[in-house]
Amino acid sequence: MPSPITIRVRNVSKRFDDAVALRDFSLDVWQGDLLSLLGPSGCGKTTALRVIAGFENPDSGEVAIAGGEVVGPSKFVAPESRQVGMVFQDYALFPHMTIARNVAYGVPRDQQRDGRVAEVLDLVGLSGLGGRLPHELSGGQQQRVALARALAPRPEVVLLDEPFSNLDAGLRERVRREVRAILKEAGTTAVFVTHDQEEALAMSDTVAVMRAGTIVQAAPPDELYLRPADSWIARFLGDADFMAGVAAAGRVETPVGTFETDLSGQVEVMIRPETVRFDLDPDGTARVVDREFFGHDQLVTLQFDDGQQLRSRTGPIRGLRRDQRVTVQVDEAVTFPAG
Repeated sequence: MPSPITIRVRNVSKRFDDAVALRDFSLDVWQGDLLSLLGPSGCGKTTALRVIAGFENPDSGEVAIAGGEVVGPSKFVAPESRQVGMVFQDYALFPHMTIARNVAYGVPRDQQRDGRVAEVLDLVGLSGLGGRLPHELSGGQQQRVALARALAPRPEVVLLDEPFSNLDAGLRERVRREVRAILKEAGTTAVFVTHDQEEALAMSDTVAVMRAGTIVQAAPPDELYLRPADSWIARFLGDADFMAGVAAAGRVETPVGTFETDLSGQVEVMIRPETVRFDLDPDGTARVVDREFFGHDQLVTLQFDDGQQLRSRTGPIRGLRRDQRVTVQVDEAVTFPAG
């Protein structure tokens, strides 16, 4: 049986003066899932999160959390009554309060506060640090305190707004793994906003790509990356190269092979670098023109004799040199209508 839907948003629109922030925005988030809202700056990600949290009242549409309507034609439930935990971009910890008091802040007084605080501090790996002040902790530890505070009242949903943007690159990768593990351990439904494609793909069960105030595709990360709904998503999400072609009789021919398609006429053929393989061959149809070496892998740019280029992501091959001739093979491609 599929899990129930914890967050349901239907046809939400929101304007700020003449600017349209959300346009018929709809979204389902399943219980226990971690969903990211991903898109370029100004696409409406944070506004969508604030509408779910209750910090913005939309002009139209409906929002339900755990089966209860919180936004409707004649209904608006205040943020504190929505059973939603929030992790802000700057963490918003109280600097004069200890870690324990920060975490206890949202726990109702009629509950066993001390026990719950100890429980969530243990969950986020901060046992024994409850007596410290926020400035005595590292950035990654402060992030976990903010998450513990959001989890402490046992909310139905946790919302995270660009939660890793204040961390340096090395720490960001480690902390996002920790946060994902904590949310999964807690069984919490979570939505987080990010503009970082790698972060969204690595963290999420589902990625919802936004453009101009609406969702253009929501899917598991692998499906979204390998089967984008349109060429804009393909270009936005990761590396991709495109070849022009003419599709007929269910096939399209390109310089690197023939691919199946259900389109006809002028098309664009999307090729991800991970699907491109090459072998050194003095009689090959392409040559190596550039290489970016990352240690664990490398991105090699190949150029055909007609000037067209493809990139190949491959292992750390030794001795690869510029101008070496190669034979190219492509394992998979996706076609889109041209234009």
